[in-house]
Amino acid sequence: MQAISVQQPWAFTIARGGKTVSNQPLPTAYRGPLLIHASMRVDLKACDSPLIQAAGWDPRDPLATIGAVIAMADLDGVCSATVAGGACDCGPWSTPGMHHWRLAGVRALPRPIVALGRPGLWEPKPTLIQVVTTMVTTAAALDGTP
Repeated sequence: MQAISVQQPWAFTIARGGKTVSNQPLPTAYRGPLLIHASMRVDLKACDSPLIQAAGWDPRDPLATIGAVIAMADLDGVCSATVAGGACDCGPWSTPGMHHWRLAGVRALPRPIVALGRPGLWEPKPTLIQVVTTMVTTAAALDGTP
């Protein structure tokens, strides 16, 4: 399992708002489970964006926190078409000139888990993975989902 730190409100829109693309300066060969960590930085200009507002941005929501893991997703592909000046169909969340990391199966955590993040793709400590796994398993059991 890997993790990525994303500024708020972008991390929130991944966790709650249907954002299925993470715009990154570099591609990655990694595919698989990915923790979404809300970094300690906030993109204040983005908070007023119509796209962010339409996604339900609410700074009072627990998943709007900073410095915590707030969701899990599956990194299932990377689109690099716009880096070379081409076009892609990655949707309104994609930024031209960036690599679009495609996220599937996004699941917001029941509550944030405070953790230190890092720039780029990073490997979470085993204790953090265990806490996330236990939380997701417990929540699924309470919901009656497999």
